Amino acid sequence: MALATAFAVAACGSDADNSAAPAAAGSHSAHAGGSSAPPQPLRAGERFVDLKMAEAYTPAPPEGGGTDEYRCQVIDPGLTRAQYLTGTQFMPENVAIAHHAIVYAVPPGGAAAVREQDAKTPGLGWQCFGGTGVDGAEVEDGDAVWVNTWAPGATETLLTQDAGYKMEPGSLLVLQIHYNLLATDGKPAGSDRSAVRLRLTDGTPQTRELVTWPLDAPTDLPCAADESGPLCDRAASIADVTKRFGPEVGDMADEQLEECGQSAPKPGDTQTCDHRVPAPMTLFAGFGHMHLLGRAIKVELNPGTPNAKVVLDVPQFDFDNQRLVTLPSPVEIGPDDTLRVTCTHDAGLRKRLPQLSKLPPRYVVWGDGTSDEMCIGIMTVSPRKS
Repeated sequence: MALATAFAVAACGSDADNSAAPAAAGSHSAHAGGSSAPPQPLRAGERFVDLKMAEAYTPAPPEGGGTDEYRCQVIDPGLTRAQYLTGTQFMPENVAIAHHAIVYAVPPGGAAAVREQDAKTPGLGWQCFGGTGVDGAEVEDGDAVWVNTWAPGATETLLTQDAGYKMEPGSLLVLQIHYNLLATDGKPAGSDRSAVRLRLTDGTPQTRELVTWPLDAPTDLPCAADESGPLCDRAASIADVTKRFGPEVGDMADEQLEECGQSAPKPGDTQTCDHRVPAPMTLFAGFGHMHLLGRAIKVELNPGTPNAKVVLDVPQFDFDNQRLVTLPSPVEIGPDDTLRVTCTHDAGLRKRLPQLSKLPPRYVVWGDGTSDEMCIGIMTVSPRKS
């Protein structure tokens, strides 16, 4: 589908149309939910731009099997001057199948590759696992930047007025929607025509430029003591993930161990990874992302030292309530610092959740499916010179 028709501008300005607001949140067991909460009022110098899918899309399982489809679509905000993105709200129409969504900002250097991908792929958008699915949008001067994530329960991601994601003229957005077909229990999934609301401002010389820093940890959750089956073997489970999503996703389980300095997997409920801060930056906010077996997630600064500080703590994780948490005050961090992400999962939840109870037991590793798991502390930071 041509780029120009992938999304249509619904409204702009302070009187933006609210007709695309999603339905009320569903229950965790249904694994569906949105937020009907209206956005907070516009602040001085801001405007809303509403973008809605130009047509409905009906998701389908990928060729390799499975019950999850990741679909990417392009959004052209039509920028004619540099703007800062200070707020984003994804508004799902069909909350029965919407698992989560990620909004990526693509600078002008990656726009041609995104346009080419969209033009050569039949239908609305293209299938994408792990990222945007566009190699040319993830190279120098064209890096796609993760600017927002929606999961059930999330409302508008509202950033401080003096900080935002800078978007130059010609920048594009790529919207990745994860459609979870498990939620339909074998029945037709139906179609979806979701929307995105952007909050834009010209900014000032003092406006801080934000980036998103995802902090991953491995997932090595073995089958429960009373479970058995072929997928309770780690290698077999990784092969199954690879079949469903391809080698880029299937390789993550072992690549994460290497990146975290762990020589071998440590099967268990709790997994952790230390991330060295690469450069001076200011930490503004963050939230944790896991799937249905998630119990708790925490991000700590310099754990085990006199300067230790917990910057994100979700002791009772709820997939239907994943929200960006703004720190009480920004935290300055630098190359001498370490951020540790820790996740706790519970294989016992598999029997208690309708979407998972009918699936065969598995050794759960990192994967893009609802029946797989993730552990990510998604932090919002701003680089600084010193």
